Amino acid sequence: MDRHLLQYSGSKKTFLLVGILTVVQAAFIILQALSLSSAITRMFQGLEWKGTVISLAVFFVAHVIRHSLQWGKERVALKFADSIARSYQDQLAEALLRDGTGMIARYGSGSLLTLTLEGVPKFRKYVELFIPRSLSMGIIPAVILVYIVTTDLMSGVTLLFVMPILIVFLILIGIVSKKKIDDQMGTYRLLSRHFADSIQGIETLKFLGRSKSHEKAIAEVSDKYRVATNRSLSYAFLSSFSLDFFSSLSVALVAVELGLRLINGGIGLEAALAILILAPEYFLPVRDLGADFHATMDGKDAADEIRTLLADSNSDAKQELLNIPNVSEAGGFSAVALQKTGDHDIKIANDIQFSVAGHQKVGIVGASGAGKSTLIDLLAGFTSPTSGSFRIGDVEATTLAADSWRQQVTYIPQHPTIFSDTLRENIRFYHPKASDAAVHQAAQAAGLDQLVGELTEGLDEVIGQGGRPLSGGEEQRVAIARALLEDTNVLLLDEPTAHLDIETEHEIKQLLLPLLEDRLVFFATHRLHWMKEMDWILVMEDGCIAEQGTHEQLSAQNGVYSKLARAQREGMVL
Repeated sequence: MDRHLLQYSGSKKTFLLVGILTVVQAAFIILQALSLSSAITRMFQGLEWKGTVISLAVFFVAHVIRHSLQWGKERVALKFADSIARSYQDQLAEALLRDGTGMIARYGSGSLLTLTLEGVPKFRKYVELFIPRSLSMGIIPAVILVYIVTTDLMSGVTLLFVMPILIVFLILIGIVSKKKIDDQMGTYRLLSRHFADSIQGIETLKFLGRSKSHEKAIAEVSDKYRVATNRSLSYAFLSSFSLDFFSSLSVALVAVELGLRLINGGIGLEAALAILILAPEYFLPVRDLGADFHATMDGKDAADEIRTLLADSNSDAKQELLNIPNVSEAGGFSAVALQKTGDHDIKIANDIQFSVAGHQKVGIVGASGAGKSTLIDLLAGFTSPTSGSFRIGDVEATTLAADSWRQQVTYIPQHPTIFSDTLRENIRFYHPKASDAAVHQAAQAAGLDQLVGELTEGLDEVIGQGGRPLSGGEEQRVAIARALLEDTNVLLLDEPTAHLDIETEHEIKQLLLPLLEDRLVFFATHRLHWMKEMDWILVMEDGCIAEQGTHEQLSAQNGVYSKLARAQREGMVL
């Protein structure tokens, strides 16, 4: 049994209510068997029909009540399962809204998508089935066994001896099957992640002419899932067949024992029939639980993953309560021995150390894959370092995923998100209460006048999906307009002009330069002409800071920075 089921709000009440209904149900199962055996015995012995009709009437009433109680148990379990599944769904949504980028960095968008859309419903089904099945297995056989022992000790001993064997067999099947179920779920998550990544990258694949060749990769991942699913199903069918076979064999063993004693006069016909009718009912809860085992284990695994994710998110939420001081007043900002480990324990950032003071413009350069974006993610609080710390004034923090830090930060990404809304609402997305005058002023300062003039509705024209599409330069101007509405101490830029042509980049540069003043700026780029505007430069290589200094100091050295500069002058792609 999953011990966590008893920790949810209302779980004890649910278990108690389902348990009481199960005890009453067991009593009606016994009454059903007694009335049916009485009716059959009366017909066999040729007794008057009045008593037989009464026995059959009692049987049908007991049968209806028994299944009504089963329906009631399932409704109670369903209500409880729906309640805690909704709670998990709300907590997941809250965690994604609070720290979505960090969670995506840690778990991947495909895994989160699968867990949110399918993990929660599977967990609901697991709880819905497991509670009544597990209580039925614990209560109904016990009640039936007590009745049979008091009626016929030998039959009771036979059933008592056979049940543990069946349970042990069920456990062994579960142990073997669990690995296959885990393999199947692992390949399913891989397929989901692959599908999500393929959807996100389809435009890039088409641009590079690789969309057709990507079909092979999709086919390979799909085939792995197909093979794993077939193996899981084969074990499920095998375990169901085995449980049915051994329970039927156990009932047959009881039937043979009762038949021999009935012939020898050791037991009466009515009592023997009642025990024979109850024997399948004795094993039925075990068979039901075994049959539902495969249908619910992925729900249990999903619940374990959700709890792990929420525990991680709650840990980050505690960090959000950390009061990071105003960086402009703190007197300094430093990173101490930062390390970040990715998939398969591969270090993607290692021993990053630097220190800056006041309103400095810090450039972060390096070839593609050097670790620039990883460092920006750490500085933005989108992800947390595996080890190391930050120091802002006298405050030391192991992560910058704190609300007090995020309120100080403005972030301009390489590809700004443009929402399906008006240009006006897109500009004030982070400041919904900004006045129309402030939005108009920000749009002018960001060089959006020409775009606004071309739009029929001006700032009220719908852009993005379903509206007027924007070019890369226009999208970047919208991001700059958003930044102009924010009066923050820290500005983070992650390759903001990497996808723009030279002419557009020059225009954007003239708009960005005033934004860089009187702030602590971290500017990640591989275009070195920006470095002449920087006060300090961090040169990244293989996830480490290979060099740091001013543009003049680094240019005078024959190091990584000089090699990057020579490569750009020679037209090499970094």
